[in-house]
Amino acid sequence: MTTTEPVAGNGSLAAARTAQNNEYYTRWVDIESEMNAYLDYDPDVFRDKTILLPCDDPEWSNFAKFFALNFGPFGLKRLIATSYAPDSNPGLVSYQPTLFETEAPQFDEVKTRRHGKKFVLDRDVNGDGVVNIDDLQWDYLDGDGDYRSDEVTALRDESDIIITNPPFSLGRDFIRWVLEADKKFSIIGPNSFPTTKEIFPLIKEGRLWLGQGFAGGNAYFRVPKDNRGGWADGVYDPETGLVKFRNVTWFTNLEHGQRHAPMQLMTQADNLRYNKQLVKKGGYRHYDNIEAIDVPLSIAIPSDYDGVMGVPVSYLDNHCPEQFDIVGLTQFSWLKIADKVYPKQTQVNKNGTEQQVTKLNDGAAIEVATPPDNKTYYKVGDKMYVKTFPRVLIQRKADA
Repeated sequence: MTTTEPVAGNGSLAAARTAQNNEYYTRWVDIESEMNAYLDYDPDVFRDKTILLPCDDPEWSNFAKFFALNFGPFGLKRLIATSYAPDSNPGLVSYQPTLFETEAPQFDEVKTRRHGKKFVLDRDVNGDGVVNIDDLQWDYLDGDGDYRSDEVTALRDESDIIITNPPFSLGRDFIRWVLEADKKFSIIGPNSFPTTKEIFPLIKEGRLWLGQGFAGGNAYFRVPKDNRGGWADGVYDPETGLVKFRNVTWFTNLEHGQRHAPMQLMTQADNLRYNKQLVKKGGYRHYDNIEAIDVPLSIAIPSDYDGVMGVPVSYLDNHCPEQFDIVGLTQFSWLKIADKVYPKQTQVNKNGTEQQVTKLNDGAAIEVATPPDNKTYYKVGDKMYVKTFPRVLIQRKADA
């Protein structure tokens, strides 16, 4: 279960999933920055809305504290947060209830470990004239607080917007759960989301897009004291108690201004003249098995090409729906968009070893005249090919 506070290499998130280590607490500054992006676009985005935070305990979570503090300024109708039972949470190594819980009349020594909790903020309970975290009311849930349970799903159905940092190991399932009820949302998830069969169709259909994201692409999270070992060098900072991930971002269906800011682009000729990295990567090459050209760098997308282009997945950080259409993805294990099928190929590895494979049929292929330096390639008869990383296929809008 995640909440909010520092960032790591790409392997760290995968390791977290494997270990079912889902306790990452989001920083206040990152929540504030993302929510402000929505408010800048629409100052009334949260007004008269019920917000559900389904993976957040206000005793620990900055999400709950942030929205409780801004209950009045945002014009919220209701704030609901739920937490997961400690005994059901494999990412929580140790647990000790806080004074906030133990001093409440409803405290139960058994339920505190086996049941989730529900927190509700919707009115001025203490009569001080404002609605804030001091008016938060809570009780135990009947179950352990799993977001998929009937009682948390019922809270989802009565809410307008769902915001959280969900369990890293259950991110795709969580998005499906949110969209089943056709809700607005803003959640944190891995950068790999867009290339999955569950998420890419939603991006293509415009039902989901990337949020403003973390500053500099660095997401910092606080981890519990019991889970602060085993990180790679440079990932965990013992002075701050934060870990750093560069491979997570915000996913949402709330509008923000960055989403509608078109990229400033040059022509094909100017890119080839001034972009040395583009030239080094081979320029604009046509795929052999898709009617499209390969654009290896998002900054090299040409302003004067009307056909389909394969661009890096990182392009989605700057996708403007008024400028380009998303038409596909070069990942054929579940998308059947290739124009041809290759027979079995000989894969020539960097070290010169060979093996028989069918990998050219899994993605975009480019025919090459000579074996590439220090790169795996594939032979089919007397022809040679290289594969690209997964690419998002885009096409310029006619009036863009």
